[in-house]
Amino acid sequence: MEQVGLISKKIFSMRLALNELHKNIGKKIFEIIHFCGGLGILIKQVLDEIKTKPFYFKLVLDQIYQIGNRSILLVAVTGLATGSVMALQFGFGLEKFGGKMYVPKLVALTISREMGPVFASLLVAGRIGSGIASEVGSMKVTQQIDAIRALGTSPIKKIVIPRLVASMIALPLLTLFADYIAMLGAMAVSALELNISASYFLSKAVDTLTMADLLTGMAKTGVFAFFIAMVACWKGLNTQGGTQGVGNTTTWVVVTSSIFIMISDFFLTKLFIVTVFSGT
Repeated sequence: MEQVGLISKKIFSMRLALNELHKNIGKKIFEIIHFCGGLGILIKQVLDEIKTKPFYFKLVLDQIYQIGNRSILLVAVTGLATGSVMALQFGFGLEKFGGKMYVPKLVALTISREMGPVFASLLVAGRIGSGIASEVGSMKVTQQIDAIRALGTSPIKKIVIPRLVASMIALPLLTLFADYIAMLGAMAVSALELNISASYFLSKAVDTLTMADLLTGMAKTGVFAFFIAMVACWKGLNTQGGTQGVGNTTTWVVVTSSIFIMISDFFLTKLFIVTVFSGT
């Protein structure tokens, strides 16, 4: 009888665990559906209202300055480290096969097409995306957004659109700056560690890079900036739970924006390979 009772208890505990698992899965599915629907509605509102007056140009300029001021040092340090590490890895790896002289070409293409855009966007998602989410979330929990509506102004035009436009302008510029710093770092490491002269590195990198390489990298960051700003604004506008809710919002935005960046990067890379680089 004792064994029967133990088996019954185990079965009962397993049923409870399965029920809890089903509830958690259902909750997650509901949250994903709620997020996708809410984000789609917000995107539609932005597309509708961005075509109408007034356009708060001063707010856009202020947001561009804030994004650049917050991110430029971080982007510079990351670009320098990325370029230096890539030069080392490619140099010592290719040296085994007698291909060390291809380091400038590989580094230039990898930085401009992939590493520069992705690393810069991930950093901006962590620094600026969380900042936008916390700022908008604080405005939501302190009822400042309700006050904006009460004054007859659209929160979309006053809050969301300036941050979206500023992000889509600032992030490509930050990426171009990161590419430049990364190339300088790679050139310095190549000269010091790989015995590749700076003049040779620069000439090969310039010969290899085309305008398409730079523009496709910057186009990627425009898409990344769109996702970062929209995700941050949506979550900020839907923040609940006071100051603790604001903290949870920032963490959620960083994780979700990073996922969007990595997934969209694959599809954008595939798109550019098929359309832009197929003939090269």
